[in-house]
Amino acid sequence: MIDHTGITVGDFAKSKIFYSKTLAAIGYQLLMEIPKSVTGHADVAGFGVPHKPDFWISEGVVNGPKVHIAFAVDSRTLVDAFHKEALAAGGRDNGAPGPRPHYHANYYGAFVLDPDGYNIEAVCHNPA
Repeated sequence: MIDHTGITVGDFAKSKIFYSKTLAAIGYQLLMEIPKSVTGHADVAGFGVPHKPDFWISEGVVNGPKVHIAFAVDSRTLVDAFHKEALAAGGRDNGAPGPRPHYHANYYGAFVLDPDGYNIEAVCHNPA
């Protein structure tokens, strides 16, 4: 089981705003920030469902190759909301909300590219 994951971002302030707005649509919040003066290498921000951050961003050189991160949600409505908020926050469409039956019968997902080009997804595995 994965406890938490993270990515490095080119513009920390821009990405913090993007993820704060986008992930709010699926119930995530910015839960923790640790400044470079404490970490010794970068400003970092942790997002998650209260009270535990499980997705982190940190300033630095953008990961290469670009990674794909999928957030599991409980409804197709949340997938739709994620996609809408991500686009409003400056993300680029990389796959509109919809069924992806080639993965499995109930797979419903949406994909966006964040400010650094990471492929970020919200996915629901429940039937409609």
